[in-house]
Amino acid sequence: MKITVTVIKADVGGIGGHTRPSDGLLNAVRNIVRLQVRKDGKGLVIDSYIGYCGDDIHIVMTHTKGVDNKEIHQLAWKAFEAATRVAKNEGLYGAGQDLLKDSFSGNVKGMGPGVAEMQFEERPNEAFTIYAADKTEPGAFNYPFYRMFVDTLSNTGLIVNENLARGVKINVMDVEKGKVAELHLWQDKPTLEAALMYPGRYVVSSVYTKDNQPILAASTDRLHNIAGKYVGKDDPICIIRTQKDFPATEEVGSAFSNPHYVAGNTRGSHHMPLMPVRINSPASINFAIPIVSSLVFSMHNGILVGPVDGFATADWDYVRDLATKRAFAMRSQGFFHPATLVPSELEYAEGYRARMNVVWSKMRPITNNQQKSHPQHKPSQIPQPHQEKQITTQQPKPHIKPPQKTTKPKPLKAKTIKPKEKSDQQETKSE
Repeated sequence: MKITVTVIKADVGGIGGHTRPSDGLLNAVRNIVRLQVRKDGKGLVIDSYIGYCGDDIHIVMTHTKGVDNKEIHQLAWKAFEAATRVAKNEGLYGAGQDLLKDSFSGNVKGMGPGVAEMQFEERPNEAFTIYAADKTEPGAFNYPFYRMFVDTLSNTGLIVNENLARGVKINVMDVEKGKVAELHLWQDKPTLEAALMYPGRYVVSSVYTKDNQPILAASTDRLHNIAGKYVGKDDPICIIRTQKDFPATEEVGSAFSNPHYVAGNTRGSHHMPLMPVRINSPASINFAIPIVSSLVFSMHNGILVGPVDGFATADWDYVRDLATKRAFAMRSQGFFHPATLVPSELEYAEGYRARMNVVWSKMRPITNNQQKSHPQHKPSQIPQPHQEKQITTQQPKPHIKPPQKTTKPKPLKAKTIKPKEKSDQQETKSE
């Protein structure tokens, strides 16, 4: 039987800030979704699970409607709308923050909530894991995805599992342009690595086997691209099928054992380590370290068993210690790059531009002789930060003329030097 697993998440309010949703808010979501869980053959969804990571609520649904189904997406939208009303009544912070449109238009993609979903023929022992993150961006998953499907040092299954050894197809999205490239392992390995270097723009959206079995689906929407300004981090979520022809559950989980630096943190301003946390953990108020939780499921005929908390065992406490130490080390550098993101990636870009406008308004030409030979902006033409690159590229190619005020000494003409004068000079020297 073909089953679709859909995960939709959103931040619609947190207690005292960006910490965690209230119980009333979670119950509002459950009450809406529960009405559509199948009974006596009726209902949109076969099964569901509602949880949270930080201040993001995730709704897990199994059904037979396929991906991008209007009814399924509308159900999640209604649930988040109901939760938003509760959040406003409770005075929660950021009520309805991720609902960037006024009304549902057929699909929640591009409306604020993050979506990961896939349709597949259910195996007799179907296993998958959902990873939900908070205080970071979709590209935060690039590094663990690389360890799962490319790095044989991290995943020996890429060597001994014949299906994985053939390589996979990885779809990489340009989240700024909204385009996707399908890359094939192993021939496109260096090309894939080049793209994954910059997770702020190029993001793994899905992974398939060579015979088109879906393995992974991840959310990729960037909220600032939708809203046109900062309204919160993008807080990605993903589904990864495991076992048999796919990576083992443990191979997937261990990809998060090295807390790598990701963009995020308070105000989305810093590079910080991605810390694995337990299911239904609030965000830390220690600069809001980026976090990720692991929900391990089995499924049969669309009925969910679980989740098991993938990051709850004692060994993950050690990983959390590593992440904490790396977080303190990075934040100890304050606002100096590379602790902070580059200006183009800062989420509070308007505030940064306001500060830099003051700097540029005070800029004046350097007045030394060397600088006088170069074109200078008049005070009234001082470029703004966002114009600086354009102005630089429009300057003429370097062609430095000799300074105008400098004159070369005229060489003495041979005919002006008389033998007598030359003799006198020699006598003077001898004296």
